[in-house]
Amino acid sequence: MRALAQYVMRGPMQAGGVAAVATALPLLFWIGAAVIGLVILRLGIRQGLNIGLWAVLPALGWATFGQDPTALVVLLQVMLMASILRTSLSWERALLSGAFLMILTGLMMPLMYPALLDELVQAGVGFYEQYNAEVARSLGSELELIIRNTMNASMAGTYFATAIGMTMLARAWQAGLYNPGGFRKEFHALRLSPAIAVVFAVTMVIGPLLGLNSMLLAWAAGTPLFIASLALVHGFVGRKRWGGQALVAFYVLLVLLGPSLMMLLLVLAFVDSWLDIRGRIKPAGPAE
Repeated sequence: MRALAQYVMRGPMQAGGVAAVATALPLLFWIGAAVIGLVILRLGIRQGLNIGLWAVLPALGWATFGQDPTALVVLLQVMLMASILRTSLSWERALLSGAFLMILTGLMMPLMYPALLDELVQAGVGFYEQYNAEVARSLGSELELIIRNTMNASMAGTYFATAIGMTMLARAWQAGLYNPGGFRKEFHALRLSPAIAVVFAVTMVIGPLLGLNSMLLAWAAGTPLFIASLALVHGFVGRKRWGGQALVAFYVLLVLLGPSLMMLLLVLAFVDSWLDIRGRIKPAGPAE
């Protein structure tokens, strides 16, 4: 990956070519998005937007002719978050802007891709009717609406999570080339402000009360909190100098325990925004 980052930074032709080809090829759109993110972070928003057009064209092709908006949505979110990160040097603002665009995506999906959602919903309804008929009967006519909201939120949320990952990959490339260790330090220090943490928490709670798509709002508000919780864990391990084995064990537990551990992490991220847990921990020797 470092060699790829070095190659694309040789000039606009190399960056634009890699971004366009990667976006045009199936399942490689994420490389194109990360390349554009790197260009924006290193060379500026104007240069990044100019080169970004090379990737937008094949992404539009997938969205229009292939009825698959994944590449386009992820690319636009990476361009937005990378631009906010470059101008503000704030991951909090970048995540906030990405969450806003994710909600907008979730609202636009049913209007722009009704056939795609209808197909997914029918598949979901058929699954429940075949393998969980009791639940399907108990929900009745509400089953289709629940599945529709869930599918819509899951798609938009997956796009958002992927875009965050690609923005972080672009930042890691930038640090690896021009500021070794910079991304590690930056990620370990990532913490939401109390006000933003409250906004995210209230958003997750208030959705059902207002009759909105609660799953969509949960994805939009919960994802930044989850990223902040991962930063908390990495920062804690880094200050204690426990090494990579501790992180491997943590991610194994995350896979095994799933939602229960994720909920705990969301609570920890909220508490950390107020208490700054990492700042209260005495480093075990020199900080990493």
